[in-house]
Amino acid sequence: MADGSLERVKFLTFDIFGTVLNLTGSLAGPAGEFLAARGSEMTGDAFYADWRARQRIEQYQDNLLMLGHSGYLETCRRAFVYCLKLHNVSYTADEVAEFMQVYHGLQPYPDAIDGLRSLAERYSLVALSNGEQWYLESLLANNVPVTFDAVISVEQVGAFKPSPGIYRKALQRLECEPGEVMMVAAHAFDILGAQTCGFRSAYVDRYRLPTEESAYQPDMIVGDFVELADRLLR
Repeated sequence: MADGSLERVKFLTFDIFGTVLNLTGSLAGPAGEFLAARGSEMTGDAFYADWRARQRIEQYQDNLLMLGHSGYLETCRRAFVYCLKLHNVSYTADEVAEFMQVYHGLQPYPDAIDGLRSLAERYSLVALSNGEQWYLESLLANNVPVTFDAVISVEQVGAFKPSPGIYRKALQRLECEPGEVMMVAAHAFDILGAQTCGFRSAYVDRYRLPTEESAYQPDMIVGDFVELADRLLR
């Protein structure tokens, strides 16, 4: 391992949506078809950028208001409807419900599969995700040809990441110390949340975005999972 300070790491916890699974590649195309069928000239890529940003707001509101945990798929649906309204696209509730089935077809990044297979030779792989437990288990079983040693959903604490409860729940479930876990994510807020709970961290800079303006910075920054595996296994 390149960095001797990471030798204690036994578990790698992975963000799933946007880190392992390619959300833009899986959702922008179907969104564009939905828009075109309703006379909108907006591209699926442009719409998805707004949709993804709005979904993050929906999750933060869910945490802050503390009115009960809505669930990942519901925040995705609400964000989709919000953006349809924002861009004056007509829809019915039934059409939205039918469209949301696209979330069962999310596909992984090829580098994620290659990297995970290599990393499984040394580390325990753990999915640590905002998705519902049943949904995560279904997606990983059907769409990701890699076996995870554990699947931990934020449902277990009733709050979305980066709420500290989910990282602490992972430590409880894995029966380990914070320094024995490395969070792997393509979202800087997820890295920050994990680090404040004592995790080590690897930022997968898929989207060429800066890290958070914070004293907490990733232990390593990599371009993809292949580079991550190369650095951790060398």
